[in-house]
Amino acid sequence: MILCSNPRAQYLTLKKDIDAAVLKVLDSGWYIRGAEVEAVEEEFAAHAGAAHAIGVASGTDALVVALSALGVGPGDEVITVSHTAVPTVSAIEQTGATPVFVDIEPACFTLDPERIEAMLTPRTKALVAVHLYGQPADMDAIMAVAGRHGLKVVEDCAQAAGAIYGSQGVGAIGDAGCFSFFPTKNLGTFGDGGMVITADGRLAERMRGVREYGWDGDKISQFPGLNSRLDELQAAIVRVRLRHLNGDNDRRRQVADFYDRALAGADIRLPVRRPAARHVFHLYVVRHSARDALRAFLKERGIAAAVHYEMPVHLQPAYRGRLPAGPLEHTERAALEVLTLPVYPELTQAELEKVAEAVLAFPELAAEAG
Repeated sequence: MILCSNPRAQYLTLKKDIDAAVLKVLDSGWYIRGAEVEAVEEEFAAHAGAAHAIGVASGTDALVVALSALGVGPGDEVITVSHTAVPTVSAIEQTGATPVFVDIEPACFTLDPERIEAMLTPRTKALVAVHLYGQPADMDAIMAVAGRHGLKVVEDCAQAAGAIYGSQGVGAIGDAGCFSFFPTKNLGTFGDGGMVITADGRLAERMRGVREYGWDGDKISQFPGLNSRLDELQAAIVRVRLRHLNGDNDRRRQVADFYDRALAGADIRLPVRRPAARHVFHLYVVRHSARDALRAFLKERGIAAAVHYEMPVHLQPAYRGRLPAGPLEHTERAALEVLTLPVYPELTQAELEKVAEAVLAFPELAAEAG
């Protein structure tokens, strides 16, 4: 089976260095908030182009920490998208705020800046812009709307480590940027973890407090906080993988380029790359009206295509009908059509050719081509 993502293959590629990093931590006797966390925070901040980075326990916690430190809480509203992973929305609710859904741009699957202002109310406090599939959102337009209305901007970069918008790395454009180190991510570890970045020193200090009980330097709680620490083992693994992130992202773009060429001319919608941005292809997502049949066809041929995401958050049982939402026609249409093809750095040329050949052999595509 050709997997859609393959963390084990990525581990095996770097096995010697990862094993050495893990053993170093185990031998050190220091497992929480030690030298590895300090080092990865410095290295990640430098890579992302931010002044400060704060390690946390997960990508979801990164969003909670950022929003909480920005003063988002009960009674506030936070605008985001429904075409995203549930953690984006769950994190907003964990602060006590109310998520408000705005539709996506159909070509890029990211927050449509032109739809934001229609959903603003006196309670709107912030925007969460999701850089979905590795594609940067339209941050110039989003920041312009936020600037006109005095809103905070948090970037959800869980799927976009290393992506560039204009001349800046994603996460370094808004007030805070949040990253996930879940194993399948471009910069995944082999457990869980996350990072928040910011240019604002005062905000960084507040986020450090939020992640750990609201403690000050003397471990006195100055305000309520969480227990959300990036541990030394995961930090050590992220340090190894960070050294290879640019190369891995280059390989992902090469995989995407192959698919673009191989599937060109077929009646299937291929990913759009936003101009003046660098997509890092956490996922390579196509669209087809017979998505479910195509997915089943590929599975029969040993290809594990996936769907991101099959049901928008606003239609899921936990959220249906209870959160404010604008018209979401593009969101709901995308959920019926999107299909993720395998993409990770270790895919071989033979595997890529097998995937492309199988897609093109799908009866509806073959009939259309004929």
